[in-house]
Amino acid sequence: MIFKGFKEKSNKNYINSQLKSRVILQSNTKIKRVGIIFNAEEISNIPDFNILVKDFNVEKENIEIIAFKSKVKKEEHVFDPTFTLKHLGWKGIVKDKALKQFLNTEFHLLISYYKNDATPLKVLTVASKSKFKVGVLETDERINDLIIKVEINDFKTFTSELKKYLNILNKI
Repeated sequence: MIFKGFKEKSNKNYINSQLKSRVILQSNTKIKRVGIIFNAEEISNIPDFNILVKDFNVEKENIEIIAFKSKVKKEEHVFDPTFTLKHLGWKGIVKDKALKQFLNTEFHLLISYYKNDATPLKVLTVASKSKFKVGVLETDERINDLIIKVEINDFKTFTSELKKYLNILNKI
């Protein structure tokens, strides 16, 4: 149990070091590739992320979605792919090849759809090579470039607000 605390602290240090060295690029590139990270423990009904395909004119194959859950029970039905705490190591090290590939993909837009201030979710967002990060997490403003304040189950409002701001920023 004491190692969990040390692991949590090392991952928080990783987040802080990544945020200090982050370079924010200002570009008007249109969104063609979207990555989505969501917390499967917070959302009762998984939002229809395919709405983004229609609203943002992004090809369905250019949207990648991952879910995070701290622990998955053997008989439990979960979103595929779902990653757990066992896929993350110390100092932000990712142990799973598919998760590494997701994080190394240069998305034009990364949507971090979670409100829970969980270190593993923040590690995934910070580790992403995305050019523009949008989320609903309000507790740490350094993680996302744009924060949209909505209830976690109100995906329709989130989508409309995101579309409005991306139009303003000339990204869609």
